[in-house]
Amino acid sequence: MEPRQPRWLQVIHIPMHNGHADGSYEDFLTGFVTKDGQVWGRPVGVAVAKDGSLFVTDDGSRSVWHVTYIAKQNLSASNRK
Repeated sequence: MEPRQPRWLQVIHIPMHNGHADGSYEDFLTGFVTKDGQVWGRPVGVAVAKDGSLFVTDDGSRSVWHVTYIAKQNLSASNRK
């Protein structure tokens, strides 16, 4: 089993219910540490674009990551007549 990377090297999602955090979290953007433990990036800020996509600044690699979502098309529904 792989050791989990430190939380400060990830972007997490905190579920909200009725406007309040429910106390849990989910990994959202990971992979800033190689398998041998070398840190190559460090996410430090997140901004939400008008279309709902995210921009994540990374001062470890001096990058800005643009995270988008593309929905899978339900082929079985689209093939129905």
